[in-house]
Amino acid sequence: MALRIPVLVRGINNLSDARYCAGMGADGLIFTLDPELPGAIDPATARELAGWVAGVELIGEFGNADPAQLVAVAAACGLDRVLLHDAPFFIPGMHEPLPFPVLRETDLFTALQALIDPDLAHELRSADFAPTGGALLVTLPAGADLVGWQAQLEALARQFPLWLGGDFAAADLPGLLDGVRPAGLVLQGGDELKPGLRDFTGLEEIFEALEAVE
Repeated sequence: MALRIPVLVRGINNLSDARYCAGMGADGLIFTLDPELPGAIDPATARELAGWVAGVELIGEFGNADPAQLVAVAAACGLDRVLLHDAPFFIPGMHEPLPFPVLRETDLFTALQALIDPDLAHELRSADFAPTGGALLVTLPAGADLVGWQAQLEALARQFPLWLGGDFAAADLPGLLDGVRPAGLVLQGGDELKPGLRDFTGLEEIFEALEAVE
């Protein structure tokens, strides 16, 4: 299934989600690997789930992790990229840069501040500790007025490789994509009702709304 825009799905913790999202055209699966974060899974589980899918990027989600530990977990899981909530404890010249691209998550209001604060913009690009490339993920508040924020989101998309996350309504997506033109979307995975049983109704509506028209 071809999608209009790159899509990542976070919170992958079960085989049903991993296989479904890969089959629906997601570009990457995000595993929460920092034990300090809610819903974290261990590296062995991430490796097991990743072994059942092919053709997708494997991404690890971390909070304020020690760079050496982060790199070790990433190597053990074969990660292609990391999603960070906060910058790791990194001092240029004292730590080796992270050897993979970083997707840096922040809130909408911090991101908007970066439009007028060059130092903050530099930090959010993760330029000091991830020179191989970085992008910004802004998770929109629940119930956000996407029309009202469109001009600001457009400005962010011009300054950053901008990914958007949130609880999207399928009906809002065409206008969001055409108006803002983000680099991609980050969707939220879910839990199985029981092993092997998962309700994909919400995700299915989103994927159908994102399906490319040939």
